[in-house]
Amino acid sequence: MNTEPVLTYLPEPSQPGFSPPLRACDSHVHVFGPAARFPFAATRNFTPADAPRETLFSLHRKLGISRCVIVQSAIHGFDNSVVEDAISAGRGRYLGVALAPHDVPDAELRRLMAAGFRGVRFNFMKHLGQGATVQQAVALTHRLAPLGMHLQVHFDSSLIHDLGPVLKTSAVPVVIDHMARVDARLGADHADFRALCTLMEDPLFYVKVSGADRIDASPPHTYAHGVALARRLVESFPDRCLWGTDWPHPNHTHVPDDGALVDLLPAIAPTPDLQDRLLVQNPQRLYQFPA
Repeated sequence: MNTEPVLTYLPEPSQPGFSPPLRACDSHVHVFGPAARFPFAATRNFTPADAPRETLFSLHRKLGISRCVIVQSAIHGFDNSVVEDAISAGRGRYLGVALAPHDVPDAELRRLMAAGFRGVRFNFMKHLGQGATVQQAVALTHRLAPLGMHLQVHFDSSLIHDLGPVLKTSAVPVVIDHMARVDARLGADHADFRALCTLMEDPLFYVKVSGADRIDASPPHTYAHGVALARRLVESFPDRCLWGTDWPHPNHTHVPDDGALVDLLPAIAPTPDLQDRLLVQNPQRLYQFPA
């Protein structure tokens, strides 16, 4: 592993022309460090430059975002303290999704929920290594249910055909990251995207239409194919789609401009009603931000 820090975000993103609605939520970001206070996990696959809460808060002020869900990253492993610290500093406007082993004690789950975590995430991505099985993740959902927490899953798109039937047995809502990481250049008729849409017909599932820049990363980075799939999902499942910037963009092919990502929103959700559902109503329903 290269231990030289890698800057994964633009320090000065563009000012978006689109103004998000009041209480708009960025439902998928991470925070890294500062490493001197929150050390990176020895099992990480690369070393990022610090992307601390203060930089995230400043970004959201610029983008017109007032609420956020911070997702614990494998960079920090199962030590969720970096996200917990940011949640506390966010004063009710920032909540979190934790990483935890499938056998995490009930007392720790209760503590995480009280600290502002609303779900537990499991990665099934080759570059992040092997963790729990999907069966173990789903077994945990029976202990998440009494707490009102959900399951979040991140996986290679080819796995959707095997993971889907098991995830349908979850005892809690299941949030699928980044449009299931499908290859948007293959279009809406590809088997992986069709399988995602089939899963979404089950009201148990939510999908994050974050990652248009990941699933369509070919230059010149206009993300037209990714936006087209995101719009199809938002129009087909308007009450169970969520959006996020995925700042600070780890493990990417390039460094996206967060202002440009915000300016994709009118193409992803083309009406004020769809924008309000995507950015305000759906996050409020799932994450239960305090009044």
